[in-house]
Amino acid sequence: MAKHAILSASSSHRWLNCPPSVELEKGFENRTSIFAEEGTLAHELGELSLRYQLGEITKRTYDSKVKKLISNNELYTNDMPDYVEIYTDTCMEKVAVAKATTPDAIAIVEQKLDFSQWVPDGFGTGDFVIIADGTMEICDLKYGKGVQVSAIDNSQMRLYALGAITEFSFLYDIQNVKMTIIQPRLDSINTDEMTVEDLIKWADEYVKPRAELAIKGKGEFCAGDHCKFCKAKAVCKARADKNLEVAKYEFANVNFLSDSEISDILTIADKVIEWVTDVKNFALEQALKGDNFEGFKVVEGKSNRKWTDEKKVGEILIQQGFIENIIYTKKLTGITNMETAIGKKEVQRLLGEYIEKPPGKPTLAPITDKREPYNPAKADFMG
Repeated sequence: MAKHAILSASSSHRWLNCPPSVELEKGFENRTSIFAEEGTLAHELGELSLRYQLGEITKRTYDSKVKKLISNNELYTNDMPDYVEIYTDTCMEKVAVAKATTPDAIAIVEQKLDFSQWVPDGFGTGDFVIIADGTMEICDLKYGKGVQVSAIDNSQMRLYALGAITEFSFLYDIQNVKMTIIQPRLDSINTDEMTVEDLIKWADEYVKPRAELAIKGKGEFCAGDHCKFCKAKAVCKARADKNLEVAKYEFANVNFLSDSEISDILTIADKVIEWVTDVKNFALEQALKGDNFEGFKVVEGKSNRKWTDEKKVGEILIQQGFIENIIYTKKLTGITNMETAIGKKEVQRLLGEYIEKPPGKPTLAPITDKREPYNPAKADFMG
């Protein structure tokens, strides 16, 4: 079984912001998800492709390993190779650029990286590392499409960079570090860059002291965006206190909310809803295990009727004289489902001219959102 770091790079955004969360999580079981397993499969396909393109394995070995990997794998979809190819093409383009300036540039796939100089037992794996002409670049594949991940100030990427510097600085004069996140399903490729000097200063002055607090279960609890993947998020008192602040809000007018007060509520509304949902899900899970929450009980939720044998139902109705266009409905599947079924490239090749993306419905978003402000005139024009 693979060893997992307690203070992992992937969870660093949380334990750096909230060091005692590491201790709070103890006792909660480790869980995986279909999305994580899907990402692992995409990484494995990407690794094989890169090793083949770099000449580390033969075409025969590559084909054999890919076939074995995807055979009877329910997580594999026909559009996965198209997305993985965006990642591998980006990596190989960067290798070509590096070799144009530095013929002996090196490229390393799935490199074990040790950053324990700053984080107790800290280690991880860099998806792709390129070293050339005083600059090292780390590329990381993010296969998920739920949330866009930025490379800017990304602590996971910085910790990987620290590990790579530790591994290779004695062989190469590395002065600058580039950190690139490739998220093909969101058409997102973004890079952050900093000097090695600034990176090590960050590690010495910020990471090391907070890592020492985290491993000892000390420090101040701090609720925020980093709570999202915390195992203890549903029962954390600090998170509850932060989200209950809205209930203590001092309103100026006893009858109406001002625009300013509405803005304040909107700022925290999504976080409060997310927190309440987490608490409710946790309570249900514990209640099913036998816990009792005063004033509540587990009941059977609403369900919809369904046919037990659609084929047989259809046969009976046709035998009774009902015509097919009454008892059957046919609708073309959506674009995303079509891409999953036959591949993103194939959909674009065959059907690209019949695809349009109309403007979305207006929705409120934080001013920091990267999308352009809603333009009613543009929406009317497109409609």
